[in-house]
Amino acid sequence: PRAHLRAMPTQTMGRSAELADRRVFPAIDILKSGTRKEELLLAKDVLSRVWVQRLATYCPSLGLMLETTSTALLRPGAAHDRAPDKIPSRRIATLQAAGEEGTPFTTGLLIGIGETLEDRVDALLVIRELHRRYGHIQEVIIQNFRAKPTIPMRQHAEPSRGEMLRTIAVARLLLREMNLQAPPNLSAPDYEALLSAGINDWGGISPLTPDFINPEAPWPHLAELERRTECAGFRLKQRLPIYPEFLPAFKNRAGFLAERVLAAADEEGYARRAA
Repeated sequence: PRAHLRAMPTQTMGRSAELADRRVFPAIDILKSGTRKEELLLAKDVLSRVWVQRLATYCPSLGLMLETTSTALLRPGAAHDRAPDKIPSRRIATLQAAGEEGTPFTTGLLIGIGETLEDRVDALLVIRELHRRYGHIQEVIIQNFRAKPTIPMRQHAEPSRGEMLRTIAVARLLLREMNLQAPPNLSAPDYEALLSAGINDWGGISPLTPDFINPEAPWPHLAELERRTECAGFRLKQRLPIYPEFLPAFKNRAGFLAERVLAAADEEGYARRAA
Protein backbone atom coordinates (compact mmCIF):
# COMPACT_ATOMS: atom_id res chain seq x y z
CA PRO A 1 0.00 0.00 0.00
CA ARG A 2 1.05 3.57 -0.66
CA ALA A 3 -0.04 6.72 1.10
CA HIS A 4 -0.96 9.45 -1.36
CA LEU A 5 0.49 12.50 0.31
CA ARG A 6 -0.47 16.05 -0.42
CA ALA A 7 1.50 19.11 0.65
CA MET A 8 -1.05 21.67 1.73
CA PRO A 9 -0.27 25.38 2.06
CA THR A 10 -0.68 26.54 5.64
CA GLN A 11 -3.32 28.75 4.44
CA THR A 12 -21.47 15.44 -13.64
CA MET A 13 -20.56 12.12 -14.49
CA GLY A 14 -22.79 11.07 -17.39
CA ARG A 15 -22.46 7.38 -18.19
CA SER A 16 -24.14 5.22 -20.79
CA ALA A 17 -24.84 1.81 -19.28
CA GLU A 18 -25.69 0.47 -22.71
CA LEU A 19 -22.32 1.55 -24.08
CA ALA A 20 -20.38 0.28 -21.06
CA ASP A 21 -22.05 -3.12 -21.29
CA ARG A 22 -21.03 -3.73 -24.89
CA ARG A 23 -18.89 -6.85 -25.19
CA VAL A 24 -15.42 -6.02 -26.40
CA PHE A 25 -12.71 -8.66 -26.38
CA PRO A 26 -9.16 -7.36 -25.96
CA ALA A 27 -7.63 -10.58 -27.29
CA ILE A 28 -8.71 -9.74 -30.85
CA ASP A 29 -8.42 -6.74 -33.11
CA ILE A 30 -11.98 -5.55 -32.84
CA LEU A 31 -11.58 -3.23 -35.83
CA LYS A 32 -10.71 -6.14 -38.12
CA SER A 33 -12.41 -9.14 -36.57
CA GLY A 34 -15.85 -10.22 -37.78
CA THR A 35 -16.71 -12.32 -34.74
CA ARG A 36 -19.11 -9.70 -33.36
CA LYS A 37 -20.50 -7.56 -36.15
CA GLU A 38 -22.18 -4.99 -33.93
CA GLU A 39 -18.88 -4.06 -32.31
CA LEU A 40 -17.35 -3.24 -35.68
CA LEU A 41 -19.77 -0.33 -35.73
CA LEU A 42 -17.94 1.26 -32.79
CA ALA A 43 -15.40 3.88 -33.80
CA LYS A 44 -11.96 3.97 -32.16
CA ASP A 45 -12.89 6.91 -29.96
CA VAL A 46 -16.01 5.10 -28.75
CA LEU A 47 -13.96 2.01 -27.96
CA SER A 48 -11.68 4.20 -25.83
CA ARG A 49 -14.69 5.46 -23.92
CA VAL A 50 -15.89 1.89 -23.36
CA TRP A 51 -12.63 0.96 -21.67
CA VAL A 52 -12.55 4.16 -19.61
CA GLN A 53 -16.05 3.37 -18.38
CA ARG A 54 -15.18 -0.19 -17.50
CA LEU A 55 -12.00 0.69 -15.63
CA ALA A 56 -13.78 3.48 -13.79
CA THR A 57 -16.19 0.88 -12.44
CA TYR A 58 -13.33 -0.57 -10.38
CA CYS A 59 -10.98 2.40 -9.92
CA PRO A 60 -11.81 5.77 -8.30
CA SER A 61 -9.43 7.48 -10.71
CA LEU A 62 -7.41 6.56 -13.79
CA GLY A 63 -4.15 7.76 -15.23
CA LEU A 64 -1.92 7.81 -18.29
CA MET A 65 1.19 9.91 -18.67
CA LEU A 66 1.12 12.06 -21.78
CA GLU A 67 4.93 12.25 -21.40
CA THR A 68 5.38 14.49 -24.44
CA THR A 69 3.65 15.76 -27.56
CA SER A 70 6.84 15.37 -29.60
CA THR A 71 6.49 13.03 -32.59
CA ALA A 72 10.24 13.40 -33.20
CA LEU A 73 10.78 10.91 -30.37
CA LEU A 74 9.13 8.21 -32.53
CA ARG A 75 12.06 8.26 -34.96
CA PRO A 76 14.49 5.29 -35.11
CA GLY A 77 16.81 5.36 -32.11
CA ALA A 78 14.75 7.95 -30.23
CA ALA A 79 13.05 7.37 -26.89
CA HIS A 80 9.71 6.21 -28.35
CA ASP A 81 11.07 4.25 -31.31
CA ARG A 82 8.92 1.15 -31.98
CA ALA A 83 6.48 2.15 -29.24
CA PRO A 84 3.10 2.67 -30.92
CA ASP A 85 1.39 3.16 -27.56
CA LYS A 86 3.53 6.29 -27.10
CA ILE A 87 2.12 8.10 -30.15
CA PRO A 88 1.03 11.44 -28.64
CA SER A 89 -2.28 11.63 -30.50
CA ARG A 90 -3.34 8.26 -29.09
CA ARG A 91 -2.55 9.31 -25.55
CA ILE A 92 -4.34 12.61 -26.01
CA ALA A 93 -7.37 10.69 -27.30
CA THR A 94 -7.41 8.63 -24.09
CA LEU A 95 -7.25 11.77 -21.97
CA GLN A 96 -10.11 13.20 -23.99
CA ALA A 97 -12.17 10.02 -23.58
CA ALA A 98 -11.70 10.22 -19.82
CA GLY A 99 -12.83 13.82 -19.91
CA GLU A 100 -15.95 12.94 -21.86
CA GLU A 101 -16.76 10.36 -19.21
CA GLY A 102 -16.02 12.72 -16.33
CA THR A 103 -13.43 10.34 -14.87
CA PRO A 104 -10.83 11.88 -12.49
CA PHE A 105 -7.56 11.48 -14.33
CA THR A 106 -3.82 11.70 -13.71
CA THR A 107 -1.36 12.59 -16.44
CA GLY A 108 1.96 14.35 -16.76
CA LEU A 109 5.31 14.87 -18.42
CA LEU A 110 8.43 12.72 -18.50
CA ILE A 111 11.30 15.13 -18.99
CA GLY A 112 14.81 14.44 -20.23
CA ILE A 113 14.03 11.88 -22.93
CA GLY A 114 15.10 14.01 -25.87
CA GLU A 115 12.29 16.53 -26.01
CA THR A 116 12.90 20.26 -26.40
CA LEU A 117 11.89 23.03 -24.03
CA GLU A 118 9.18 23.96 -26.53
CA ASP A 119 7.89 20.38 -26.44
CA ARG A 120 7.49 20.57 -22.67
CA VAL A 121 5.49 23.78 -22.89
CA ASP A 122 3.36 22.36 -25.68
CA ALA A 123 2.52 19.27 -23.62
CA LEU A 124 1.56 21.43 -20.63
CA LEU A 125 -0.70 23.54 -22.85
CA VAL A 126 -2.41 20.43 -24.21
CA ILE A 127 -3.08 19.22 -20.67
CA ARG A 128 -4.35 22.65 -19.66
CA GLU A 129 -6.73 22.81 -22.61
CA LEU A 130 -8.13 19.34 -21.91
CA HIS A 131 -8.72 20.27 -18.29
CA ARG A 132 -10.38 23.55 -19.22
CA ARG A 133 -12.68 21.66 -21.56
CA TYR A 134 -13.63 18.78 -19.24
CA GLY A 135 -12.39 19.64 -15.73
CA HIS A 136 -11.26 16.07 -15.09
CA ILE A 137 -7.46 16.18 -14.68
CA GLN A 138 -6.92 15.94 -10.96
CA GLU A 139 -3.12 15.98 -10.98
CA VAL A 140 -0.22 16.58 -13.33
CA ILE A 141 3.05 14.78 -12.64
CA ILE A 142 6.41 16.20 -13.63
CA GLN A 143 8.77 13.24 -13.62
CA ASN A 144 12.46 13.22 -14.42
CA PHE A 145 13.95 10.45 -16.55
CA ARG A 146 16.31 8.09 -14.72
CA ALA A 147 18.80 5.99 -16.70
CA LYS A 148 19.08 2.30 -15.82
CA PRO A 149 21.73 -0.23 -16.89
CA THR A 150 19.21 -2.57 -18.53
CA ILE A 151 17.42 -0.12 -20.83
CA PRO A 152 18.38 1.09 -24.33
CA MET A 153 18.78 4.66 -23.04
CA ARG A 154 21.23 3.63 -20.31
CA GLN A 155 23.84 6.07 -21.65
CA HIS A 156 21.37 8.92 -21.98
CA ALA A 157 22.01 11.92 -19.74
CA GLU A 158 19.45 12.54 -17.00
CA PRO A 159 17.86 15.99 -16.68
CA SER A 160 19.62 18.28 -14.25
CA ARG A 161 18.18 19.50 -10.98
CA GLY A 162 17.83 22.95 -12.51
CA GLU A 163 15.84 21.55 -15.47
CA MET A 164 13.48 19.78 -13.10
CA LEU A 165 12.88 22.89 -10.99
CA ARG A 166 12.42 25.12 -14.03
CA THR A 167 9.94 22.73 -15.62
CA ILE A 168 7.89 22.60 -12.42
CA ALA A 169 7.94 26.38 -12.14
CA VAL A 170 6.74 26.78 -15.73
CA ALA A 171 4.06 24.14 -15.12
CA ARG A 172 2.81 26.05 -12.10
CA LEU A 173 2.63 29.28 -14.09
CA LEU A 174 0.70 27.61 -16.91
CA LEU A 175 -1.53 25.28 -14.91
CA ARG A 176 -2.34 27.76 -12.13
CA GLU A 177 -4.61 26.08 -9.57
CA MET A 178 -4.23 22.53 -10.90
CA ASN A 179 -2.55 19.96 -8.65
CA LEU A 180 1.11 19.49 -9.49
CA GLN A 181 3.10 16.47 -8.36
CA ALA A 182 6.71 15.30 -8.45
CA PRO A 183 8.20 12.16 -6.85
CA PRO A 184 10.56 13.06 -3.99
CA ASN A 185 12.67 9.91 -4.30
CA LEU A 186 13.81 10.90 -7.80
CA SER A 187 15.08 14.26 -6.57
CA ALA A 188 16.82 13.14 -3.39
CA PRO A 189 18.50 14.27 -1.27
CA ASP A 190 17.16 17.84 -1.49
CA TYR A 191 13.66 17.02 -2.69
CA GLU A 192 12.03 19.77 -0.58
CA ALA A 193 13.14 22.27 -3.25
CA LEU A 194 10.35 20.86 -5.42
CA LEU A 195 7.85 22.56 -3.11
CA SER A 196 9.42 25.96 -3.71
CA ALA A 197 9.32 25.31 -7.46
CA GLY A 198 5.56 24.83 -7.36
CA ILE A 199 4.34 21.31 -6.55
CA ASN A 200 1.61 20.66 -3.97
CA ASP A 201 1.59 16.86 -3.99
CA TRP A 202 4.19 14.15 -3.35
CA GLY A 203 2.25 11.30 -4.95
CA GLY A 204 2.08 7.76 -3.64
CA ILE A 205 4.73 6.87 -1.07
CA SER A 206 4.95 3.56 0.74
CA PRO A 207 6.74 2.58 3.96
CA LEU A 208 6.32 -1.06 2.93
CA THR A 209 7.00 -1.41 -0.79
CA PRO A 210 9.63 0.04 -3.14
CA ASP A 211 9.08 2.27 -6.13
CA PHE A 212 8.71 -0.61 -8.57
CA ILE A 213 9.59 1.55 -11.59
CA ASN A 214 12.64 3.06 -9.88
CA PRO A 215 13.68 0.50 -7.23
CA GLU A 216 17.14 2.06 -6.99
CA ALA A 217 15.54 5.21 -5.53
CA PRO A 218 14.06 4.46 -2.07
CA TRP A 219 11.09 6.40 -0.76
CA PRO A 220 11.86 8.99 1.91
CA HIS A 221 10.81 8.12 5.46
CA LEU A 222 7.41 9.60 6.19
CA ALA A 223 8.56 11.39 9.35
CA GLU A 224 11.41 13.07 7.46
CA LEU A 225 9.14 13.92 4.57
CA GLU A 226 6.71 15.55 6.97
CA ARG A 227 9.49 17.49 8.70
CA ARG A 228 10.84 18.89 5.44
CA THR A 229 7.36 19.67 4.17
CA GLU A 230 6.55 21.65 7.30
CA CYS A 231 9.89 23.47 7.20
CA ALA A 232 8.95 24.63 3.68
CA GLY A 233 5.72 26.12 5.03
CA PHE A 234 3.32 23.33 4.13
CA ARG A 235 1.57 20.59 6.07
CA LEU A 236 1.44 16.96 5.02
CA LYS A 237 -1.94 15.27 4.65
CA GLN A 238 -2.79 11.80 3.43
CA ARG A 239 -5.30 11.83 0.60
CA LEU A 240 -7.33 9.24 -1.24
CA PRO A 241 -6.75 8.16 -4.87
CA ILE A 242 -9.34 10.82 -5.69
CA TYR A 243 -8.70 14.43 -4.66
CA PRO A 244 -11.10 16.19 -2.27
CA GLU A 245 -12.27 18.62 -4.93
CA PHE A 246 -13.41 15.70 -7.11
CA LEU A 247 -15.40 13.94 -4.39
CA PRO A 248 -18.65 15.93 -4.84
CA ALA A 249 -19.05 14.64 -8.39
CA PHE A 250 -18.00 11.16 -7.27
CA LYS A 251 -20.99 11.09 -4.92
CA ASN A 252 -23.24 10.82 -7.96
CA ARG A 253 -21.88 7.37 -8.68
CA ALA A 254 -23.79 4.36 -7.49
CA GLY A 255 -22.34 1.07 -6.31
CA PHE A 256 -19.87 -0.49 -3.93
CA LEU A 257 -16.80 1.44 -5.10
CA ALA A 258 -18.35 4.84 -4.47
CA GLU A 259 -19.61 3.71 -1.08
CA ARG A 260 -16.15 2.54 0.00
CA VAL A 261 -14.38 5.67 -1.24
CA LEU A 262 -16.84 8.00 0.47
CA ALA A 263 -16.62 5.97 3.67
CA ALA A 264 -12.83 6.38 3.63
CA ALA A 265 -13.05 10.18 3.32
CA ASP A 266 -13.12 12.56 6.27
CA GLU A 267 -15.16 15.76 6.40
CA GLU A 268 -12.53 17.58 4.30
CA GLY A 269 -12.34 14.85 1.67
CA TYR A 270 -8.96 13.50 2.78
CA ALA A 271 -8.18 10.00 4.06
CA ARG A 272 -10.01 9.25 7.28
CA ARG A 273 -7.68 8.32 10.11
CA ALA A 274 -8.27 4.95 11.76
CA ALA A 275 -9.87 5.17 15.18
